[in-house]
Amino acid sequence: MKPRLSVLDLSPIPQGSEAAQSFKHTLALAQHAEKWGYHRYWLAEHHGMPGIASAATSILIGHVAAGTTTIRVGAGGIMLPNHSPLVIAEQFGTLESLFPKRIDLGVGRAPGSDQVTARALRRNLDSDADAFPQDVVELLDYFSAEPQRPVKAVPGTGLQVPVWILGSSLFGAQLAAALGLPFAFASHFAPAYLMQAIEIYRETFRPSQYLEQPYLMLGFNVFAADTEEEAVFLASSMQQAFINLRSGSPSKLPPPVFDLWNQLGGAERAILNQVLSCSATGSGPKVLSEIQAFIAKTGADELMITSQIFDHQKRLRSYEITADAYNVSLQD
Repeated sequence: MKPRLSVLDLSPIPQGSEAAQSFKHTLALAQHAEKWGYHRYWLAEHHGMPGIASAATSILIGHVAAGTTTIRVGAGGIMLPNHSPLVIAEQFGTLESLFPKRIDLGVGRAPGSDQVTARALRRNLDSDADAFPQDVVELLDYFSAEPQRPVKAVPGTGLQVPVWILGSSLFGAQLAAALGLPFAFASHFAPAYLMQAIEIYRETFRPSQYLEQPYLMLGFNVFAADTEEEAVFLASSMQQAFINLRSGSPSKLPPPVFDLWNQLGGAERAILNQVLSCSATGSGPKVLSEIQAFIAKTGADELMITSQIFDHQKRLRSYEITADAYNVSLQD
């Protein structure tokens, strides 16, 4: 089967806008993505980020699932050290009960925020990211038909919500392989260990009751437009946002600017070349060519496409161009 395309949405807040508008745009994008044939629609947990509105991830997943009918909806991901596994099992057991066979739960071990925000979330930092494997096993048990723990997730028990391991390092690949779970790698912003993680995941994967063979999904940035020049222009918003984040000044998504690359210094260009190396920018044929090359290089079973574009209509158009080009290629 040809690799699927899916959508990763951070529900971006552009400059001059607020979260309420972002939520409207998120639902509109999900509805269009369903129509264009994308397989799943994931939202990510981040906290204290001026440009990201998806902090209350499970609530937003419910909003998107209620406004769509067939597309899978889920978390990409929930940062499990921020939460009790039981609470997450109850939340996603509720979502699965409301929207049967449509909910995914991707979990990661990063805090999804800085240390000050993490302390505000947890009240203390006694919860240990090194306990992540045990937390995942506990979470899986809550969803099982015959849980071993004395406390039951209600709803949750027996619902078998699909759990994915998310990662940007080798640790996530090792854990996903050991537990026999699907693995999603954050190559759209942290590609440094991509090929090593893929190798480890595939070579050490142990078949399980959840998955018989490895299933790999990779994050991939796309900035698609009707012309190459427009696509480069639109991509400058995300490039500015990354530079702001890496310089310690996270911001709302900036408006695009012309000729950004020639305005940047060498250090800034190096940052972008590294963090955005898994990207495609251009018109439909160019984007398709780069997607196909990435799939050929990695053997991905699925790509999670993210398009952080300032203008909502241009963002919709980017996903439409990508889907049209890819779907036509499947017919060849």
